[in-house]
Amino acid sequence: MAPDKEFDTMPICADDSGNCAHLGGGDDYRLNEPYSSIINLTADVVYDNLNQYLDDNGWDILIDESTDGTHYVHFVEVTPFWLFPDDVVVSIQDSGDSCIIEIHSESRLGSGDIGVNPARIDDIYSALLSNE
Repeated sequence: MAPDKEFDTMPICADDSGNCAHLGGGDDYRLNEPYSSIINLTADVVYDNLNQYLDDNGWDILIDESTDGTHYVHFVEVTPFWLFPDDVVVSIQDSGDSCIIEIHSESRLGSGDIGVNPARIDDIYSALLSNE
């Protein structure tokens, strides 16, 4: 119904999208809260927190790349009840004792998401900060 397509670069939301949310990279879009893209944890700690979130939820990982303090992960979450696949991309870049993150969440199907993608960014952001 909605096959996997790997995002090998960070996507952005269209200006009028109702099925997408984004944090960071100068492209904040449809966020529930004004989150900072700078986290006062190392990139490796934040990456470990992301992996714990993925393990806890059992989401399918399509891309997981790490090079020189930068982590890029594309995974698929499934919406509750409707079971629609949604793409989520997280980028974590080392910045010494802190890191810079970018999170993108986008529904594959439909033109609206009834708030699922902004709420998902809330959950992921909280998970990334779990050791702060």
